[in-house]
Amino acid sequence: MTSTSIARRLSLMFATVAVLIFALVGVALYQVLRTELERQQLNELSTKFGLGEQLIEHCTTYAKWEFVTGRLAGLSPGDDSTQFWAQSADPRFRFGDLGRLDSLHPSVPDGFSRLELSGHRAPLRSFARTIAASGERPDVRFIVAIDASPYLHTERTFAIALALISALGVALAALLGHWVARLGLAPLDRLSREAQHLSPQHLSQRLVLEPLPRELSELAASFNGALDRLERAYMQLQAFNADVAHELRTPLTNLIGQTEVALAKKRAPEELEDVLQSNLEELDRLRAIINDMLFLARVDQGAQAETRASVSLAEEVGKAVEFMDVVLDEAGMRVEVEGDARAGIETSLFRRAITNLLQNAVQYSAPGAEIRVLIEPREQAVQVAVANPGEPIPGEHLGRLFDRFYRVDPSRGSGGANHGLGLAIVKAVATMHGGTVFARSRDGINTIGFTLARPA
Repeated sequence: MTSTSIARRLSLMFATVAVLIFALVGVALYQVLRTELERQQLNELSTKFGLGEQLIEHCTTYAKWEFVTGRLAGLSPGDDSTQFWAQSADPRFRFGDLGRLDSLHPSVPDGFSRLELSGHRAPLRSFARTIAASGERPDVRFIVAIDASPYLHTERTFAIALALISALGVALAALLGHWVARLGLAPLDRLSREAQHLSPQHLSQRLVLEPLPRELSELAASFNGALDRLERAYMQLQAFNADVAHELRTPLTNLIGQTEVALAKKRAPEELEDVLQSNLEELDRLRAIINDMLFLARVDQGAQAETRASVSLAEEVGKAVEFMDVVLDEAGMRVEVEGDARAGIETSLFRRAITNLLQNAVQYSAPGAEIRVLIEPREQAVQVAVANPGEPIPGEHLGRLFDRFYRVDPSRGSGGANHGLGLAIVKAVATMHGGTVFARSRDGINTIGFTLARPA
């Protein structure tokens, strides 16, 4: 199901608003007109009743009554738009078709009212009141009625015209709203067309921000920022894939080469055993790379240290140093642990991080060097660092030491146990404990470490 475009939605909203506005204005105008027409009818009735009332009040004899009836007849047009009736106990002082009136309305109430008479499609508006007797004339009940058809016709015509104008106004508002929406959304359409041309083949391409309104400019800037991050991630992924292929290619090449040499001719059992032993070392290296990559992938998916225990970090560092005794003895190095703190850690992960830092220090220190492990408690975290003398690390490399397969000097080895994931694992362990990593190089001392978050 295709979703409605923004321009169409906005035009529908404009039309809805126009409907509400025209409806409210139309109802208000209709009520004003209706009230004004009602007032005009009442004014006309009052005026005509006043004329007849003055004539009747000045009539005190039957002779004068004939004058009154003549004047009333003159005030009554032939189209029955205005009618007069005079009711009296004395038949001589009567006027109008009283039989028709009495048959339909035997008792007309005082004041303003409506009369339904045969032959009229619309009711008559009437006004009635009794005029007191004077002289020979008895009490006379005087009734004036006017035809309401013209007023009703005006009211009906106005309502139809108002409805047509409102419908036209709503349609015009919808069309103009659609045009305004398309015009206002033109920059968004341009952004959409630019975004459609983005592809992995043009990773550096970005949306143009200059002619955009502020709201879209902020959106496009955020989108460009996301593209920057994606480009960096894509480049890192490409480099990571190349590094993985390179790291796996070396042991696989060794395995294939040694196996081909062993199969080239008949070998003594001792020679085959040497080949198998060498192949086993390469397979162990492959397994270590794969396990480390799986561990890093699990951390990327949000894995956290689960089985934590509050322990002495100095004791845990001491256990890691004992594990490294053989390597340290071969290099003629010793480790000094300075400071201590308690923290909630997963001990196996912590020892793995410390072991990797110690291996890194041994690899890049001269034989006989002294390595220091510094444990420093802070307010919200505990800082653990390994410092060793070594060649200064340029500043542009410090921020990338924890990248996977990254080496300051690529020519220095991918052999042995070192496959470029040691410091990346340190960073992963720090992340699993809510901490960060850091690296410093000054005065001939390289310090690399991580922090462990402390519970609040």
